Amino acid sequence: MRGTWKVYLLALVSFLVGTSQYVISGIMDKISLSLDISITSAGQLVTIFSFIYAICTPVIMALTAKIERQKLLIAALGVFVIANVLAFVLPGYELFVAARALMALGAGTVVVTALNIAAKIAPEGKQASSIANVTMGFTLSLIIGVPLGRMIAAEFGWRSVFGLLALAGLLVMFVLYFTLPHVKGDAPVPLSKQLGFIKNRRVALGLSITFFWLGGYSIAYTYISPYLLTVAGLNEHVLSSVLLAFGIASLIGSKFGGYSADKWGVARTLAGGMSLHIVALILLAVTVMFTNSWLLVVIILMLWSFSAWSSGPTQQYNMVQIEPNYSSVMLSLNQSTMQLSMAAGAGIGGIVINQVSLSQVTWVGALGVLIAIVASFLLNGQMKKKAIAAHS
Repeated sequence: MRGTWKVYLLALVSFLVGTSQYVISGIMDKISLSLDISITSAGQLVTIFSFIYAICTPVIMALTAKIERQKLLIAALGVFVIANVLAFVLPGYELFVAARALMALGAGTVVVTALNIAAKIAPEGKQASSIANVTMGFTLSLIIGVPLGRMIAAEFGWRSVFGLLALAGLLVMFVLYFTLPHVKGDAPVPLSKQLGFIKNRRVALGLSITFFWLGGYSIAYTYISPYLLTVAGLNEHVLSSVLLAFGIASLIGSKFGGYSADKWGVARTLAGGMSLHIVALILLAVTVMFTNSWLLVVIILMLWSFSAWSSGPTQQYNMVQIEPNYSSVMLSLNQSTMQLSMAAGAGIGGIVINQVSLSQVTWVGALGVLIAIVASFLLNGQMKKKAIAAHS
């Protein structure tokens, strides 16, 4: 139990990083209005953040592999704090984009290092649960961070959200400096070796599941605030509460996904969760088209969140199963793919809004998840062939 509370401090770190990433979706309409830019331009803030996070994090971690972990975490948090300060004070869209890019560099390094430390300071046999606790910070950022950010933005302006994130990050830096033990770095794994796994057909199929599942989700979720306000006709005063309900459903879905994968298997859980994901997106589109019932919209939103995030822990375990001897590499590749898919989803969603309409993002998102289901069936077939070959 001695290191458990330190793991929760690391979970707080992931909460701050998750809030900085996801809060854009909750305040996008305010950013658009304040900076006098289109909704799609505001949506590209998600694309930029996720793309830089995905591409640069593996490179930074490879270059800093030998650095003591506590020092690396503090330094990365420092970059994160500076980026949030810049987002708070710098005027104009272009400078805010630059601040978001710097934020992504710090955030990616913070998350991977926090997960690494959590595994190493955890009691024997508790490494997986410690990593899960740190990851839970991201889920809590959806539950608490996004709706809280919406309320703060409504009261004090959207830039104040980043000012508060900077203050919180600075405080956490000092606490971690005096409480975290010194943890040695790892032997570096060359990027060429990591990327070489992508040539493996099973790995490629596994990563494609992540890409299309989360990409389909991101197409719709990135623009959730303007969608709910403009298309669904929700009132500004209830939006924060709706986002809170959405986040709670994501937590329940994540917990259920892990339980279901253990009880009924990865393949069934992924297929069931993603099928329900598609149904929820289609129901949402149909509901806002034919009814003005905000209560029904909220219920469908919670079904969407539950089903979407039931695939999260399941897919991570799925990647570990593909190459059990290289689980850390599989999880690293999956993390980068998640960020790339969010970047792609935000970009595609922007194109849909510009070329068609905001109301169509849920339909396109459902199509992305459908491709992920097809990939999961193909992977399941490959895994069965591998098992048969191993026993023959």
